[in-house]
Amino acid sequence: MRSLARWFMDTVIRLGTDVICRIEKQDFHKVPMRGPLILVTNHIGSLEVPLMFVHLQPRKMIGLAKIETWDKKFMGWLFDLWEAIPVRRGEADLDAIRACLDVLKAGNILAIAPEGTRSYHGRLLRGQPGTAMIALRSGAPILPIAHWGAEDFGANIKKLKRTPFHVRVGRPFAVETHGEKVTGEMRQEIVDEIMCQIAALLPEEYHGEYAGRIAEPKYLKFV
Repeated sequence: MRSLARWFMDTVIRLGTDVICRIEKQDFHKVPMRGPLILVTNHIGSLEVPLMFVHLQPRKMIGLAKIETWDKKFMGWLFDLWEAIPVRRGEADLDAIRACLDVLKAGNILAIAPEGTRSYHGRLLRGQPGTAMIALRSGAPILPIAHWGAEDFGANIKKLKRTPFHVRVGRPFAVETHGEKVTGEMRQEIVDEIMCQIAALLPEEYHGEYAGRIAEPKYLKFV
């Protein structure tokens, strides 16, 4: 019954997003079809989560969601169906970190929005260091995916207009500390470099906190 419910919801979302959006899908083929992968992306609103979840199939992708999501009955049911990982924001949630590592050990995609919250306007917010912690502990390759256009979804749907949903997939990379002791400052620097890789895929008007900060990374090694 669970698999049937998941198939039904995925099909409805896939067909629905194709109707209400004009999705640029040409870069999706750059996502590896096997092996553990940390997918990092910007977080604008509620549209990109289900859209990318269903359009990256058959790869299994599991993401994180704030624990308050489960306070809403339907959303809690849906995120359970998708095996989402509840996370307590603003604290070191060790249970969530362990669950993330288990996803990667199983060879699946772990989807993370380093900003930790929705921007709504599409301009990048400062990344949170938890992403660096997971990358360092897992050693899994990281793939940046940037998207834009969803910030206009609410206005477009009221006018019965389709929303252009632009997607760009970057180059995979790994985190390399060069033997340095990992500090809180280093974790923030790593996540800032990760966010710069997302920014590099976006038009300049979306760079937000990372405007003018894209430079040769110190802790990222492209693979």
